[in-house]
Amino acid sequence: MGEDGDSKNTPLLLQQSSGTRQGGRHPHKRTGTLWSAVAHIITGVIGSGVLSLAWSLSQLGWIAGPIAMLVFAFITLLSAFLLCNCYWSPDPEHGPVRNPSYLEAVYSNLGETRAWLCGFFVHINLYGIGIAYTITSAISIRAIQESNCYHKQGHQAACNFGDAYYMLIFGFVQIFMSQIPNMHDIKWVSLVAAIMSFTYSLIVLGLGIARVIENGMIKGSIEGIPTATVMEKVWLVAQGVGDIAFAYPYSLILIEIQDTLKSPPSENETMKKASTISVALTTFFYLLCGGFGYAAFGVDTPGNLMTGFYEPYWLIDIANACIVLHLVGGYQVFSQPLFAAVDRWFAQKFPDNEFLHHSHTLKLPLLPPLRVNLYRLCIRTAYVASTTILAVAFPYFNQVLGILGALIFWPLSIYFPVEMYLKQRNIEAWTGWWIALRTFSYVCLVVTIFALSGSIGGLVNAKLS
Repeated sequence: MGEDGDSKNTPLLLQQSSGTRQGGRHPHKRTGTLWSAVAHIITGVIGSGVLSLAWSLSQLGWIAGPIAMLVFAFITLLSAFLLCNCYWSPDPEHGPVRNPSYLEAVYSNLGETRAWLCGFFVHINLYGIGIAYTITSAISIRAIQESNCYHKQGHQAACNFGDAYYMLIFGFVQIFMSQIPNMHDIKWVSLVAAIMSFTYSLIVLGLGIARVIENGMIKGSIEGIPTATVMEKVWLVAQGVGDIAFAYPYSLILIEIQDTLKSPPSENETMKKASTISVALTTFFYLLCGGFGYAAFGVDTPGNLMTGFYEPYWLIDIANACIVLHLVGGYQVFSQPLFAAVDRWFAQKFPDNEFLHHSHTLKLPLLPPLRVNLYRLCIRTAYVASTTILAVAFPYFNQVLGILGALIFWPLSIYFPVEMYLKQRNIEAWTGWWIALRTFSYVCLVVTIFALSGSIGGLVNAKLS
């Protein structure tokens, strides 16, 4: 393969806006293996989306629910296979060059216009995840309060707590964390978030299994939760599909993980094996979590599975505390690339602006001096405040996840990988492979529109009710 290219021609807003490494295609030592790639993928995929899978199955039923999860697993794997081939791009001057991030792959293969369109969806995704994480953290803090209340006062007590107050607390914490210099380089934030994610996911699975054993029966039905009208059922099924779509894709991190792999064997070959293993393991885990959750609660399956358990209260508290810690770190993991993109844009437009580049020293009692940049303080505070306000206005877990899942599923997991593959392989129009891929893309678009419509409808109905 040829030498690494130069990223200086990449549009500024697109350079590494979805990644963790700054500076485009600078060479670095690649020591990743098949199993390190598997670990990265599973860590990136399994998260708060697992909490909604039981509810999704309860809407679709015992047959359609698992089938839908298997279908999304297949789609995710096919998308990953297409995307793996986009890591290298031909270059007339330098020979094949690496694309170390998803956005750079789109730019190299499809040009600047569609790269900007891709960047728009990436940033909408990052912003939406901030809203979803704010909602989910508040639900988990409330669940801790409720489990402790029920433990002390009995399960018939009126233990009802609101979400808005907890969202404001979460937002305040994020305002502080957003001001920490070089937060994107603090690796322990991602590590802690990953450990917390696995911990609460395993606890959720264990609690579901224990509840089924305690019940002595498997609840649920083939048709799922009954509704008053057919239209209501259609909208709920659409929301369930959207929630499943939210739980699966990892397109944005796939190429960056591939960029860590050593060769030989080729990065493409290793990544395809890693994707197959990871999707298989993740799907098995999702089927267990969603299945046992639905089997435990049946028609009473909650939107967020963790809110359905109250005993043992100490284990519930640990699981929900893990969720909150995961989301505190995860919010920054997803927000920092967006912050960096905005910072680069302002720096390009106003290279000599004092307000942007000058920092002030703030001395607080018992703390080391803190460097404060007023631009950073204003922009990032406004960003966190906006996600918090929207979360308070629309605190509906399943509907928000459904909207996010639908918004990112087709454009980022289907459309761009398909288009890049067609362009890179020079597949002629109306050939068999061209028709197959186009049909695949259009079918997924219909699914996306269905899920998005149902989730938006559910959000509106929840707001009006």
